[in-house]
Amino acid sequence: MEILTFEYRGGQPVASPPPSVLVGVVGSGNLEVLVEPAPLGGLCRIEVQTAAVGFGATWQAVLDDVFARHPLADIRISINDVGATPAVVGLRLDQALDAFAGGAQA
Repeated sequence: MEILTFEYRGGQPVASPPPSVLVGVVGSGNLEVLVEPAPLGGLCRIEVQTAAVGFGATWQAVLDDVFARHPLADIRISINDVGATPAVVGLRLDQALDAFAGGAQA
């Protein structure tokens, strides 16, 4: 098990965020994503707990891409992963962040 933490700055807070959004299911090579509002001084903080050790650079690339599409601030994202592919990670994060920001339903 590896725990990775990433932080992004420069996003905008959501005006009326929900208490939280949860998408995905841990198991069968998938992951779950929990998004919560948090007073982080303009940061987006992401904590990844993953069974796939040694893929920090891959996580960084996927999260950089997601943050470029969803530049949000004052949120905490918790990811529990059991080996999801980068495409699944991006999909689940897009679903969670769209739902959190009031867009598409997850």
